Amino acid sequence: MLGIETSCDETAASVVARKPGGSGEIVSSVVLSQTALHAPYGGVVPEIAARSHLAHLDRLVEQAMSEAKCSYDDLSGIAATAGPGLIGGVLTGLMTAKAIALATGKPFYGINHLEGHALTPGLTEGLRPPYLILLVSGGHTQLVSVDDVGRYTRLGTTIDDALGEAFDKTAKLLGLGYPGGPAVEHAAADGNPRRFKFPVPMKGRDDCNFSVSGLKTAVRQAATTIQPLEAADVADICAGFQLAACEAVADRVQRAMAGFQELHPGVEHRVLVASGGVAANLALRECLERTCAQAGFSLSVPPVALCTDNAAMIAWAGLEHARRREPDAFTLSARARWPLDAEAEPQPFAGVKA
Repeated sequence: MLGIETSCDETAASVVARKPGGSGEIVSSVVLSQTALHAPYGGVVPEIAARSHLAHLDRLVEQAMSEAKCSYDDLSGIAATAGPGLIGGVLTGLMTAKAIALATGKPFYGINHLEGHALTPGLTEGLRPPYLILLVSGGHTQLVSVDDVGRYTRLGTTIDDALGEAFDKTAKLLGLGYPGGPAVEHAAADGNPRRFKFPVPMKGRDDCNFSVSGLKTAVRQAATTIQPLEAADVADICAGFQLAACEAVADRVQRAMAGFQELHPGVEHRVLVASGGVAANLALRECLERTCAQAGFSLSVPPVALCTDNAAMIAWAGLEHARRREPDAFTLSARARWPLDAEAEPQPFAGVKA
């Protein structure tokens, strides 16, 4: 299966095959990051992202096919992200996939970007549902029960900003550059996490939702109170922010674990999967390891290259859907917003993150 991913600021193409045992094999995977293009602006500029996808996608598809040493005749289908994401980028990838499928006579599958992340453990380790997943990135912060391929129960979501966005804005406030996640983590390594007592958003709430707006405000207040900011101050603020963010996630995950066990009381081997760009944060991983150990869950984190946006997860999701349903029609539209759980109540201030 050929997969194409263009939902944000990575242009990616990949060929994935299914092994006899059921897990996947990444035959080729090509990712072109746009970080350098967006760094001067401190965040992703949708128009620049779309133009870059348009300029480079055809070449990346050719490269992925060449590295896989296969022809289009060898493929079982073409899969592409159909949403959610920046609509210009999604349209570029979706139309490219449709054109290839139409020209080659191969089935076409439009894939939910979040579902690509959710199904990645099946690709990497053959993990089958049900399991609990934490999707945490610059665009999404959700806790979802993966009940089966195509069936998802959202247990919690952000009611304002995504956690990765909070990392980026903290980095921008402190002059650490873009992307902010790695910059904040690097600075926090030299800081004192107890110097600033930042709030732990939503801690103790009965639901599993997230909120980071209050934490961002507290960080801004701390940064503007100290003038001028020294390197030690920046490190301490980053360490305190990272600690509060990790504690908030752990609290929400504990609530979701209880909800997952209510949905699936007969599951003996309970697994929490952490995916998305923020899942690469080592402090968060250590926090999740402790939380899982206390609750009797195992933690599964895909390789870093598969936590961030990639086309291999889209190709794998296409293979999973090809076993269960008919291909999509070429009339399938790109979607800026596409919740995994269609029955979940939308959060009014979360936009595409809900």
